[in-house]
Amino acid sequence: MFTEQGPTVRELAVQALSSIEHGYDLLAPKFDHTPYRTPDRVLDAVTDEVRRLGPFDTGLDVCCGTGAGMGVLRQLCRERAVGVDFSAGMLAEARAAFRSGGEGPAAEGPAGEAPAVEAPAAEGPAVDWVRADARSLPFAPAFDLAVSFGAFGHFLPAERFGLFAEVYGSLRPGGQFVFPIGAPPPVGSRAYWSLLGFDAAMRVRNALWRPRFVMYYRTFRLGDVLEDLTRAGFVVRLMPLTGLGRRPDGTPRARLVVATRE
Repeated sequence: MFTEQGPTVRELAVQALSSIEHGYDLLAPKFDHTPYRTPDRVLDAVTDEVRRLGPFDTGLDVCCGTGAGMGVLRQLCRERAVGVDFSAGMLAEARAAFRSGGEGPAAEGPAGEAPAVEAPAAEGPAVDWVRADARSLPFAPAFDLAVSFGAFGHFLPAERFGLFAEVYGSLRPGGQFVFPIGAPPPVGSRAYWSLLGFDAAMRVRNALWRPRFVMYYRTFRLGDVLEDLTRAGFVVRLMPLTGLGRRPDGTPRARLVVATRE
């Protein structure tokens, strides 16, 4: 699963026994060399579909990590792209990656505060980084587009409505919150048992050890997600992510959730 540049078993064990924030601070330097980073094919498929919903001036990547989703926003947004995460280590890696990629300096505002807008780079929007908890976003309604990739397993079902409400409050009227959601694996398949086993192990870990490390794969069920988005005020529709193909029964392997603040 991991390249030679990725974390060792010992490093993963230390991370797993840490809090979410500290665990990701530890993992950050090697995160992009793990399977946990959202694959480029998923990012590309989302970019292709969301481009049809634009244009967008400003974008927000919720729980941005090392910045994979910011590459999507830089292709879709004309003026400004902001990544928000509560791990200082992940933000440091994102900031360094964008600088080394020739995309200009990025600014990180103090925790709980939005940074000043930078002048746009020669190509693409200005890029800013903010350290904050997604359950308490420090933004006024300022964004046309919000995205999130691979982060929802870190929120318990009881926290999901509050998270969605925070994103809703960060969007302008007409703004859209989009994210991919994969079809569940067939019952009894290898993937089904793998995810079931992982979640069971995580529940045992959190029952016996503190601080908790919240990461569950089977708590983000589409029906519950749609209900919480609607309760938060969004109007929701689903689009097939055609770039990711279809299952043997003809249904899409993944869908794009498009939640609009009207």
